[in-house]
Amino acid sequence: MRILLLLTATALTLAAQTPPPATDIPNDQIQAFLKALPRDKVSDLPIRIVEVGGYKVGVYGVFRPKNSIQEANVHETKITEVYQILEGSATLVTGGKLINPRHVAAPSTSLRGDGIEGGVTRHVAKGDVIIIPGYLPHWWSKMDSDLVYLITRPDPEGKSKLK
Repeated sequence: MRILLLLTATALTLAAQTPPPATDIPNDQIQAFLKALPRDKVSDLPIRIVEVGGYKVGVYGVFRPKNSIQEANVHETKITEVYQILEGSATLVTGGKLINPRHVAAPSTSLRGDGIEGGVTRHVAKGDVIIIPGYLPHWWSKMDSDLVYLITRPDPEGKSKLK
C-alpha cells in the first residue's frame, strides 16, 4: 500500500511539473525586427520574453552604431547575457573594474562607467558567442563597424516583462 501511495504521489508531482511549450522565433521575424531598429542610437529591445517554468528567458535584438558613445556597464542582477554577433566587429572588454562608476536612473539595475580597468580584452566578429554572467563589468572599447547582435537573457529573478 505504501508503495502504491508513493508511486501515486510521484506521478502527481511529475504531472504538476509539465514544462511549458517550446517557443519559436522564425528567422524572418528576427530579421524584420532587427531591420526596424533605430540606426541613430544603441537599441536593445525585446523580440520575445517567455515564462519557462519558474523563471523567464528573453531574446533581444541589438543595433549598436559604430559612432555611439560606448559606456562600460555592470548589471546588478543575476541575469546572464549571451551575445550572438550577427554583423560587424568590435573589441569587447569583460571583468575588471568600472572607471568612474555611476548609477543609472531607476528602474535600471545598472552601473555605468567611462571604461574598465584590468579586464579581459577580445576581438569579436560575426558568428562569435559571448556569455556574460550577471554582475560582470563589460564594455565595447573599440567599434570597427556597426554591430548587430542577439542577446539571450535567462532571468531567474523574473524581472523581464513578458512580450
